[in-house]
Amino acid sequence: MSKVINKHKQTRKEISAYSVEKKLPDLKYVGPGSDEIIMARASWYYYLEGLTQSEIANKLGVHRTRVNRILAQARHRGIVQVRIESPVNLSAERAIEKCFDLDQVVLVQTPSSRNFLPESIASATGGVLSERMKAGMSIGVGWGRTLRLSVRSMMRRHYDDISIVSLLGGLMRGSVMNTYETASHMADIYDAECFYIAAPAFADTADMAELFPHQSSVKDAINRASSVDLALISVGALNQDSTMSRLGLIDSTEEVSLKEMGAVGDLCAQWINIEGEVLNHPLNRRVIAMPVESLNKVPTVLLASGGKEKVKVMYGALKKKCVNVLVTDEETGLALLRLAKKSKN
Repeated sequence: MSKVINKHKQTRKEISAYSVEKKLPDLKYVGPGSDEIIMARASWYYYLEGLTQSEIANKLGVHRTRVNRILAQARHRGIVQVRIESPVNLSAERAIEKCFDLDQVVLVQTPSSRNFLPESIASATGGVLSERMKAGMSIGVGWGRTLRLSVRSMMRRHYDDISIVSLLGGLMRGSVMNTYETASHMADIYDAECFYIAAPAFADTADMAELFPHQSSVKDAINRASSVDLALISVGALNQDSTMSRLGLIDSTEEVSLKEMGAVGDLCAQWINIEGEVLNHPLNRRVIAMPVESLNKVPTVLLASGGKEKVKVMYGALKKKCVNVLVTDEETGLALLRLAKKSKN
C-alpha cells in the first residue's frame, strides 16, 4: 500500500511510503492554507513515521482528539490519498468489456461492509480519471455520493485550458449532495474553469422546465455539457434508500408510478428502464440537465457506481451504449454478467 500526501498546492510535494529518506519536508507557514500544512505535518507523522495519535499530539502541542480530527479532515480534503494495490479479477474485467463492448473496466474488491463500497469505487475512479487527464480537455460531471468522493483521489495538478462542466442543474434542497459541489471541487484541483447550469435540477413543473433552456446562460451551459470530451457519471437506484428518496426529491406515490412504468433507476437524474430507455414520466419532464441521448456523442463516458440495488439501472445504462469506461466492484460486475446472460436466454 502506498500513500501520497499533498501539501498546500503552492508547495505541493509527492511522498512515497517507500521513500528511503524520511525527512520531514519544509512545512513553514506560507500564509493562507496554513491549516493544510498542519494537516500535512500530522499526516506525515502518522502515515510515514508511524507515530501514534498521542505522540503526534505531544509533538504538536494539541489534544489527542484534535489530532484525530486533523487526520480525518486531511482525508476529506484529499491531502492524504490512499491507494491500495491488490489482486483483481482480470478475467471478469475482460468478460465485462466484451459483453458490453466497453473500452475499459476496472473492478475493485467488494468490501465486507456495503458502507465502504462508495469510497472504494470512488478511489479507483479518481485514479482512472487522473490517468486520462490532459491539457485542453472539457470534463462533464454528474452527481451522487460516489462522484463526490472520487474527487478525493484525484491528483492535484495543473493542466492548460481545462474546463469542468456540471451536467445538470443545482439542488435547491439537500445541499450536502448539491450537484455543483463535485464540479467546483474538481475545478479547484485542476485549476480549471468551471461552468454550471444556472437552473434547478428539478423544476416545479414541466412548463417551467421548458422555459429555463431558452435562457442564454442555461442554453450555453447545456450546449457545453453536450460537447465535453469526457463525462463522469453515476446512477441512482429506485428505492426508499436512494439519494432521490432521502433528499425528498421523489415521494412514495411517484416511486410507485415509476416502477409501474418499468423504471429501474436514474441516469443523470433522468429515469430509465432496464433497456436504457428514458421514460415518458412527468418527473423526467421536470429535469433540467444534459439529455441522456447526448451522452452518445461524448467520446469518453465513465460510469462509476456499484451495489446490488444498482445492478439493473447500471445494466440499463450499459445497454444504452453510451458508456465506454466502467468502474465498479467485483460482485456488481459479476451480477451484470449474470443479468446479461439471463437476458439472452
